[in-house]
Amino acid sequence: MKTTTPRRYRADRRAQTTDATRRRIVEATAALHAEQGIAATSMKQIAARAGVSVGAVYHHFPSYDDAIRACGQHTLETAPPPGPDIFDGVSAVPARLRCLARAVFAWYARVAAFERVRCDQHGLPVLRQFVADEERNRLVLTREALRPARIAETRVAVAAALLDVAVFRALARAGFTTEDAADEVARVIAAALPGAPPS
Repeated sequence: MKTTTPRRYRADRRAQTTDATRRRIVEATAALHAEQGIAATSMKQIAARAGVSVGAVYHHFPSYDDAIRACGQHTLETAPPPGPDIFDGVSAVPARLRCLARAVFAWYARVAAFERVRCDQHGLPVLRQFVADEERNRLVLTREALRPARIAETRVAVAAALLDVAVFRALARAGFTTEDAADEVARVIAAALPGAPPS
């Protein structure tokens, strides 16, 4: 029968406590980013929201950039961006566009802070990679959605731009649900394709 020594038990408990504290700090950071933006958030606010000392925050994240990176990683783990599997079993281009728009807009709805990430990237260079990764993924997915239509890359870029978070937020402010906004944008893109019937 295997037994745990008191020293090993204490080390395991300490590691669990450390992990729980780190998780609380990351979750507090994510909540503050969604509420007030990344640039407006301070390490002191993160500590207060997480219920820990400022020193504890700096122990886990020596700089605010480190906290931002951890928050971004946490977001991607809890709300992964859509991938090419959204097109599984779907061959018609209008249906593929609808799948794409719904998946992208649903991700924006889940990741409420992403619009703030876009706005704050100019003052916080650490955010630029998150924005670049999202734009690259959206372009790849748009290209894949339109692959059967064999259209020019410039039109793929235009379609990807119509799926931008700013378009999603503008339609949400106009009263569209996430699905209705996605379906409208998908229809607009499909109507502009060569050979599409006049609307």
